[in-house]
Amino acid sequence: MVKVTLENVTKIFGKVVAVNNLNLEVRDGEFVALLGPSGCGKTTTLLMVAGIYKPTKGKIYFDEHDVTNLPPKDRNIGMVFQSYALYPHMTVYQNIAFPLRLKKVPKNEIDRKVREIAKLLRIDNLLNRKPAQLSGGQQQRVALGRALAKEPDVLLLDEPLSNLDAKLRVLMRAELKRLQKELGITTIYVTHDQVEAMSMADRIAVMNAGKLQQYAKPEALYNKPANIFVAGFIGNPPMNFIEGSVYAKNGEYFFDNGEFKIKLEKELGEIIASKTTEVIMGFRPEHVKISLTNVPNSVEGVVYVVEPLGRDIVVNVKVGSIVVKILASPDLNLESGQKIWLMFDQRKLHFFNKISGTSLLV
Repeated sequence: MVKVTLENVTKIFGKVVAVNNLNLEVRDGEFVALLGPSGCGKTTTLLMVAGIYKPTKGKIYFDEHDVTNLPPKDRNIGMVFQSYALYPHMTVYQNIAFPLRLKKVPKNEIDRKVREIAKLLRIDNLLNRKPAQLSGGQQQRVALGRALAKEPDVLLLDEPLSNLDAKLRVLMRAELKRLQKELGITTIYVTHDQVEAMSMADRIAVMNAGKLQQYAKPEALYNKPANIFVAGFIGNPPMNFIEGSVYAKNGEYFFDNGEFKIKLEKELGEIIASKTTEVIMGFRPEHVKISLTNVPNSVEGVVYVVEPLGRDIVVNVKVGSIVVKILASPDLNLESGQKIWLMFDQRKLHFFNKISGTSLLV
């Protein structure tokens, strides 16, 4: 297996900068997800690692070898596309064996590898079927088997689960993660689905408009987002944001948005006020408690609408002219128009620079 390094990689199509000065290192045997909205540059990045696209600027290394100008066939990569791209006239056996036949591997060796991979992927009972006779999940496993057959140094996956139904996606996420850990293949996985990325990857590279926003472990992205984009993209329901200012009065610190005011813990207030006064406060729906009575340092609001989710409810609360989402227990039995009070867990509050959007606490 190999380490993959992207050094100042840029890709320009005409006047469009698809990837802008990307620096990224994927460790040997690591599972890294490229996460972001459509058009953020994640698939373009994957195709440059594959050799299908050549960077406009920058270098790509496998270990210490510069592969920037190497064609895909010389990179020893395995790739699974969103469409699976199986050969419809070939059986499962023939599809998996295809890359080995291209490499002129001896017949007995091909047979051994195909059956070994089919067993690993639990499709050894499907070897004589053709793709049209398979379910979506089975086709996905065949595509993965074909990519693994050549024993690649790097496995590249481009939204391979997006065509599956929700239940099968959950099953295949676990299967892919198990398989990757078992084989120890360096893997780069493209997705726009944050749940996929968070549940599967060792580290996640969050991208937007061709630029890397943050590269970290899933828990770090969730607990310490580097900027407003990452904070809003990671988490469901998404983080709430409120513009306001932080100021000191008589040795105490406050956040004030003009419609409500909360007192900040001194240490938190000092950190923020030392950097700027105009801020955006962020808080996740699960880090706020709802009180049915007025308690000290709480914020008054009115229940706007309640969205039942089964185990939880999402309470849309109107605070002045702002609507925020709060995750709560169905046991509260809240109704639209009801007055409630919000209590913030200050250890879980996030503050961002109003102009740059960067975190003031990272």
